Amino acid sequence: MVAIKRRWPRRLGIGLLALTAVSGGLWLAFRVEDIPVATLRAKYGSVDSQYIELAPGTIIHIRDQGPRDGFPVVLLHGSNASLHSWEPWVERLKGKYRVITFDFPAHGLSGPVPSRNYSSDAYVEITEKVVAHLGLQRFALGGNSMGGGIAWRYTAAHPDKVAALILVDAAGRPPTKPNESMPLGFRIANTPILRDIAATVTPRSLLESSFKQSVSVQSIATPAMIDRYWELLRYPGNRQATLDRFGGYRPAVQTDALRAVTAPTLILWGRDDKVIPVESAAWFSQQLPNARVTILEDVGHIPMEEAPDRALAPVLALLASLPESGALQSQ
Repeated sequence: MVAIKRRWPRRLGIGLLALTAVSGGLWLAFRVEDIPVATLRAKYGSVDSQYIELAPGTIIHIRDQGPRDGFPVVLLHGSNASLHSWEPWVERLKGKYRVITFDFPAHGLSGPVPSRNYSSDAYVEITEKVVAHLGLQRFALGGNSMGGGIAWRYTAAHPDKVAALILVDAAGRPPTKPNESMPLGFRIANTPILRDIAATVTPRSLLESSFKQSVSVQSIATPAMIDRYWELLRYPGNRQATLDRFGGYRPAVQTDALRAVTAPTLILWGRDDKVIPVESAAWFSQQLPNARVTILEDVGHIPMEEAPDRALAPVLALLASLPESGALQSQ
C-alpha cells in the first residue's frame, strides 16, 4: 500500500508528459496557419463590403444592399457562420428592400476585438452600434441560430426600433434538463491543453462533418461552401476568439423579456434541425404574444441556405403586412 502511494505521483507525471507529447505531435501534424486578412477580403468580400470601425480596434464587415429608400431588413448570422449565409435571401430581397447584413466580431471578415467580450450582451451592443452607424430608425430584424438569440434580445431592449422579428431556428431556449451536456466545442474551450491545440489545429474535415450534420439538404455542402467556413475561421485571431466565446458561454436562463416583445414575429424552423430541435419553435411561440410559426419539412438548421424560396415565402408575407413597409415603399 505504501509502495502504491509513492508510485502514484510518478505515474501521474508520466501520464501528463505522455499527453503533452501526444498533444505536441498532433499540433505539429495538423497545425493549420491563419490566412492573411487581405487574402480573405479579396476572396470573400464584394463590391458591397464595407469595413467600419465602431470603436478602437473593433472593425466590422457590413453589407448594405438594395434601395436606400426601401424598408430596412437587418439579418444576423449564426455561430461560426458569416453574413454569407444570408446571401440567398439578400439576392431575393434587395430588389425591393434595403437589406443589411454584417459579421459579428470573431466571425467572417470581422476580426477579434480588444475586449475579448463575445457574449450575447456584447453582440446586442454591436447590433445597436451598426444600426446607429447606418441611421436606421425602424426596421425588421431577423436572426438564425445564435443570431436569432441576439435578435430577440435586441428587440426586447429596443422595442421602438423593431417593426417585425424573424426567428430562424433561433437560440435562447433554456436547457430542458438540469444537467444537460455542454456541446463538444464548449467543452474543448474549457479544457486547457485541448483549448491550446484547437486554436491552431482546425482540420477541414472537421468543419465539413460539422456542417453536414447541421443541414438536411446535403447538396448545399459543396466544396466551395466548406472552404468558406474553413477559411473564414482562419481569419487571424478568430479561432482564439471563438474559444474565448465558447469558454464564456452560459446557457440562457432569464427569458422573461420575450414576453414583453409585442412586435409581429415569425418563428421559422427546419423540421430536421439536429442542432436546435424543432420543439423549440413551440416554446418560443408560447413566450411571444404575437407570433406565428412555420415549420419547413426536409430542412435542417440553416433554412435560408437549404431552401431559400420556401423559407422566404412567409417572411415576404410578414414584411408585406407591415404598415411601415408599405408607407415607405409608396413614398
